[in-house]
Amino acid sequence: MFRKLALATAAIALTGSAAMAADLYIPETPMPIVESAGVGFEGLYAGVQLGGYYEDEDTQLMIGGVIGYNFASAPVLAGVELQGNYFFENDNFDAAGEILALAKLGFVVTDNVAIYATGGVGYVWEENDDYAEFALGVGAEFKVTEDMSIRGDILGIGYDDGGDTFDGARATVGVLWSF
Repeated sequence: MFRKLALATAAIALTGSAAMAADLYIPETPMPIVESAGVGFEGLYAGVQLGGYYEDEDTQLMIGGVIGYNFASAPVLAGVELQGNYFFENDNFDAAGEILALAKLGFVVTDNVAIYATGGVGYVWEENDDYAEFALGVGAEFKVTEDMSIRGDILGIGYDDGGDTFDGARATVGVLWSF
């Protein structure tokens, strides 16, 4: 009888632990969501910029606004931009207004950094004169938040005066907001 009791106890113990093992929960680690680089740089943006124009050892302060649209397909970045700028009068330069249309092509280096080459044409008007211009340069943009970035660019500027290829250079820094 002791033997039957021992076998019954062993059978209950073995089948009970198997039933408990079937209910054991093992959590699965979810797959990470991976966004391709460049997603943060794609779309409509607008902002302000501050900079200076340099020609023949003279400088001129400028302020302006920008609006543009970027197309991103990791890692390539392409875009179009329209700038409106005001150049302040000083001893060597008259005050001037400028409209500049630019195209850009570059690369998204990381999720927060893009570099690009840019070029385009524009129109400048002063009190007594107005003329066409062209620009060619490079720039970089750094994401500060999902919707805001800081950028800097350097452009060589040429005019339709039949002279040198580039008459001056312009450097700007700006703050952009993405929509």
